[in-house]
Amino acid sequence: MAKYLVLMSLLAMTMLAVAFEPSPLQDFCVADASSSTRVNGHVCLDSKMVEAKHFSLSGFHIAGNTSNPLGSTITPATVAQIPGLNTLGISIVRFDYAPWGLVPPHTHPRATEIITVLEGSVLVGFVTSNPDNRLITKTLEKGDVFVFPIGLVHFQQSVGNYNAVSLSSLSSQNPGVVMVANALFGSEPSIDGDVLAKAFQVDKNVISNLQEKF
Repeated sequence: MAKYLVLMSLLAMTMLAVAFEPSPLQDFCVADASSSTRVNGHVCLDSKMVEAKHFSLSGFHIAGNTSNPLGSTITPATVAQIPGLNTLGISIVRFDYAPWGLVPPHTHPRATEIITVLEGSVLVGFVTSNPDNRLITKTLEKGDVFVFPIGLVHFQQSVGNYNAVSLSSLSSQNPGVVMVANALFGSEPSIDGDVLAKAFQVDKNVISNLQEKF
């Protein structure tokens, strides 16, 4: 019985380890964007129609436009841009930052992220879950690497009077992103102001002002 329980525990841990995006069962499954079939991922394109273009993306070296209120821009390379990523459980994102540019607090519900700074200095941080809500933060220089655990709120900011660039790899073909401020104050329809006012312990007028901005 003891051996049986040990075996079942190992099996359960193995199942948990592959619970996010299971290993593919064929060489590739290029996403068929024309299919209307709904699955957890994308329907496979006929392998006879697959070409090199389905596995590539050009222009990733081109700096993004940071002329916006946040002073940052994101260039993704997920399954939406590279159909060949379908079922492979990985994607990459380029971040460009103006001086003091910010990627505001957000989460990736389906992926752990590992970030590498290519140019400049970038302040990064994430907040642990309840009850601690501890901020873990570090200023990264060129060549430094940092990890954001799956699902935790995190942010990035260029710290210096010069541009910065970073690359992030994520453990999902479609990691998703939840921008904290947008989700709370810019949802459609809006979250009731009384709910947010009580949650943040502020006057309802403060919430109304924030909702107007988002």
